[in-house]
Amino acid sequence: MAFNPFTAFVFDLFILSAIIITAYTCNFYYLAFLSRKRKDVLTVADLGTPSITIQLPIYNEKYVAKRLVDSVCNLDYPQDKMRIMVLDDSDDDTVELLANTVNDYKKKGFHIEHVRRGTRKGYKAGALKYAMQSTDTELVAIFDADFIPPTWFLKRAIPHFSKPNIGLVQCRWGHVNENYSAITQAQALSLDFHFLIEQKAKSNSHLFMNFNGTAGIWKRDCIEDAGGWHTATLVEDLDLSYRAQMKGWKCLFLPDIVVDAELPVQMNAAKRQQFRWAKGSIQCAIKLLTDITIKRKIAIEAKVQAFIQLTRHVVFPLMLIQFLALPILLAGEVNLYVISFLPAITIATYLAMGPGAYIMIIHSMYHKSWKSKAKILPTLLVYNAGMSVNNTVAVFDAVLGKKNEFLRTPKYGVLKTKDDWKNNAYNLPFSQVTLLEIFFGVYGVLGIFVSIFSNNPIFVPIIALQTIGFFYIAYLSLSHTRFKRNKSSVDRVLTKKEKMANRVYKLSMIGIVGIIVFGGFMAIYGYSVDIYPLDRIRGNLDGIIASSDPDAIRAHLVAIQADMDGIMANDLIPEKTNADGELISKNPVWLFSTESTNFVRIQDNLDTMLASIDKISTVPKDSSAYHTGMLDVNDRALLIQTNIMDATPYMYVSVANMMFSTIWIAALLGIFAALKRKKEQLKKVDESGI
Repeated sequence: MAFNPFTAFVFDLFILSAIIITAYTCNFYYLAFLSRKRKDVLTVADLGTPSITIQLPIYNEKYVAKRLVDSVCNLDYPQDKMRIMVLDDSDDDTVELLANTVNDYKKKGFHIEHVRRGTRKGYKAGALKYAMQSTDTELVAIFDADFIPPTWFLKRAIPHFSKPNIGLVQCRWGHVNENYSAITQAQALSLDFHFLIEQKAKSNSHLFMNFNGTAGIWKRDCIEDAGGWHTATLVEDLDLSYRAQMKGWKCLFLPDIVVDAELPVQMNAAKRQQFRWAKGSIQCAIKLLTDITIKRKIAIEAKVQAFIQLTRHVVFPLMLIQFLALPILLAGEVNLYVISFLPAITIATYLAMGPGAYIMIIHSMYHKSWKSKAKILPTLLVYNAGMSVNNTVAVFDAVLGKKNEFLRTPKYGVLKTKDDWKNNAYNLPFSQVTLLEIFFGVYGVLGIFVSIFSNNPIFVPIIALQTIGFFYIAYLSLSHTRFKRNKSSVDRVLTKKEKMANRVYKLSMIGIVGIIVFGGFMAIYGYSVDIYPLDRIRGNLDGIIASSDPDAIRAHLVAIQADMDGIMANDLIPEKTNADGELISKNPVWLFSTESTNFVRIQDNLDTMLASIDKISTVPKDSSAYHTGMLDVNDRALLIQTNIMDATPYMYVSVANMMFSTIWIAALLGIFAALKRKKEQLKKVDESGI
């Protein structure tokens, strides 16, 4: 079937995106195969007790900072061989808390320092770079604020530096609050995939693996040989580990050494973390891939896997492209089934490539406990689908070279399900990305109706999965937003301001829900009025093409004319008249229109067909006039069907729809602006101390 240029372009984008996403997915399955086929052969050596510096980069973490220092000072290792550097860039109560904690441990004989460099330049990477200037130990261990290393960590991890070329040992992350909520369970499963599949497969082969920024130990010589910590990207850990491996150092993953950590419980914090990882990976791709490609000593497979790992976040914008394209292609009656018109084969393929394969991987990862983990998979699929907007913005930020700002992921010391964090400091408000998530959610609702009305219900679950994801992420982003401030600075005047802020927030939530509902209603109504009649016309034209009965064809033509009368009565479709005031054009293409989408001409063609079928019904069926007439009707039906398909996309992007969408988005932006203004007012009050 021939496509109009717009549909052909969208189809090409859809297929290209599908091919690339499939390639990245298949590579993950390949790594799953490697992680099973190549068993761990980890040798250990008696290295004695090498000197080690434990660096703890911290910024405004008053809920977890002391817990980290306590757990590090509780490590089973000789005090004279262990130096602890608390790299504190904080500007809140955390400073005093850490100063008191460090002083307490100094009195107990620990070699511990509270390092204050007086600036946040370079953020975490800058703090680590600053600390390396005074680090003279053989090894360097790093822990983020939310980690809780076990007492035996050093004694079990250090012996794995058994070979002189091992520059890093990375340990697996545990999840101390995995069962706190659905989003922590989804994050835990996703991280387990990364560690037990990707890191394990690469560690046991010649492929590049990455340092995860924490719960790892470096050789100081390796850090220096690789060029030290760089501040050019948001993922200094990934950057350094790749540069080290390009120098010939080996990075080792230890799946049996697990260091518990706290997962983000607030959606806006989880989105910030995902944003930083996505943007940083693309930044590293831009920074490192050229050198990796031209370096001769790196194996081809290692180069390919490096490219895939550094660029894998491009999958998220490709997911959005597919999501946007699918309803357009379905409305244009483009055949998207894997094999001809067999829906069963299509859905089986999606299941085999997605959930089916992941369940097999989960079974191999968790063995006896796999069933409980498999139950989390639907949540993870919804979570990842919803995160595609947030991560797409991150990818474009990196590609466009937007200035870096390392925004940490706040933690609240939440370990148990009953623990509450909503009144704590560091709560993050929702961002403008939430507006995009709402837009994609509403678009998805429209896409579901398109798939139903175009007789393609097999695609409803595919569209619905992402639609639910967008609404789920947007809902949690909004519901997890609080305008609570630090309890230590509340007085009567400020309480009034907080009450006003909460009142604005609640009214804004009501307004956002109302706008979403109204937008969804208008989208469905617009489809039923503008698009669905064209779908019915195409269906009746299919009936005409497939029929040789004049009475049946006439019934189809009458139904088509009824729909055309409704379309012709639509005052929002641009029209033209001649000098005598006679209507000569009614065309949805408001710019550079052609006769192929002129509804007046299409209606005239239908009138001709109706007159022809009336004549055909009066002649014998075995006559040449009958056959000639039926061929003419069939040809006209095919032509009109093509014309209707050409016109359909422009009914979506009509001037009226564009104006409504602009007003709809402007209303949402207005609410966002009001919330942002109220947040900034409270921040100014906090800073002034009034």
